[in-house]
Amino acid sequence: MKKLQRDAIDRLAPYVPGKPVAEVQREYGIADIIKMASNENPLGASPKAVSAVKKAAEQVYFYPEGSCFELRKALAEHLQMPADNLIFGNGSDELLLLISQVFLNPGDEVLQGEPKLTFVEYKAVTTIADAVPVIIDMKDFGYDLKAMAEKISEKTKVVFIANPNNPTGTLLTKEQLEDFLGKLSEETVVVLDEAYYEYVGRADYPESIEYVKQGRNIIVLRTFSKIYGLAGLRLGYGIAKKELIELLEKARQPFNVNLLAQAAGIAALKDTKFVEESKQVNNEGKRWLGDALEAMGIPFVPSEANFILFDVKTEAKTLTEALMKEGVIVRCIGTGTTIRVTIGTMQQNRRFITALKKVLKNK
Repeated sequence: MKKLQRDAIDRLAPYVPGKPVAEVQREYGIADIIKMASNENPLGASPKAVSAVKKAAEQVYFYPEGSCFELRKALAEHLQMPADNLIFGNGSDELLLLISQVFLNPGDEVLQGEPKLTFVEYKAVTTIADAVPVIIDMKDFGYDLKAMAEKISEKTKVVFIANPNNPTGTLLTKEQLEDFLGKLSEETVVVLDEAYYEYVGRADYPESIEYVKQGRNIIVLRTFSKIYGLAGLRLGYGIAKKELIELLEKARQPFNVNLLAQAAGIAALKDTKFVEESKQVNNEGKRWLGDALEAMGIPFVPSEANFILFDVKTEAKTLTEALMKEGVIVRCIGTGTTIRVTIGTMQQNRRFITALKKVLKNK
């Protein structure tokens, strides 16, 4: 097999997802499980989107619209952007891979944060392209843009930045980001991964679409997986100037976004009530969980997303296994002593804190 594979495959590690509910039920014999590990919307999906999927299911014998024509039209109106500034993917993960295929040559350098404290797929797609991941240590659980700027070279081709960052929830302000962008050459593509864009309420958060309108080499990635609750349908999109989109479209696979996802996306954009309710539930849960963790003396990273990273000061893997025995699935992620928990409904949040207190007491 060694002779068959590309050399880059040896430098890859398979993505390890959180444990599914069915596996935890089977392993621990627990019927009542709550999953707070994957940053899914605890309210589910927009009822309008679910209804649209059921209706569209009657037409699954058709190929999906290859250009996402109706979805493109709806999203362009929603964003107040020209339709030719948009590209759609089977989740934003596919778009990350597409970016690496289109812009990276072997030996090109890609600036990114350390994988344990930012999205691991940035390193994976860099490696697949035989490019060089230039890893920058995080500072205070966020991007160290000063250190990142010092690593800029003539070989720097792509920069990956998650804002807010996953799994830490930290945010780069407009002032911080613009100062960094000013240090890059016009031959570098900056990818701003904004999967949690809709959850941010801070006034100093950059409106990255403005950079696209200015004609910069910036690709903004967003998703329907989080606040819209469509994670199971895999629907992401990119926003960039027309010239970048045209390059990406050359490599995009035809029919990459399925028919059901397109129908759900169109309906979800119309359900503003669901989005506002999701924001409210998240904000209330974030405050409550923060207060609860603080009362327990557990350090946590203030989050601008729909999850919280906290430090248990002990082996996190053992603790997450203990929590699963209590019927609560969270994610052991980060430094080895840190756990990421998705902000849930108040009922889920209370159950999580009760379980956490129990396992810490029995540790």
